[in-house]
Amino acid sequence: MNKNKIIYYIFTGIFTLVILFSAGMYFFNHEYIKTAFVKLGYPTYLIYPYATVKLVGLFAIWNPKFHIVKEWAYSAFFFAVTLAFFAHIMVSDGEQMAAVIALVSLVVSYIFSKRI
Repeated sequence: MNKNKIIYYIFTGIFTLVILFSAGMYFFNHEYIKTAFVKLGYPTYLIYPYATVKLVGLFAIWNPKFHIVKEWAYSAFFFAVTLAFFAHIMVSDGEQMAAVIALVSLVVSYIFSKRI
């Protein structure tokens, strides 16, 4: 396996872990996430659909046959993570580090997905 594939898999794996943790929290720690959504000013009815879409996006990123859908998933995740970062900054809750890790790993994953 060449260096580009190794870097791609490492950073895609890191991004996947962050998103899986996030989606898992949405499904299994609903009351905590509900409180966080209210604090951030988001409607709580988005929690389950948003978690489901995150899982579908991860599936698209890992599936090599969905080239166009993969591009859309990367784009959607970029906007979601960027907006999450700024939402946490605006309410000063100190929870923005996961968004930074997700954003960096997403960008590196995207760049190296183009190289392999």
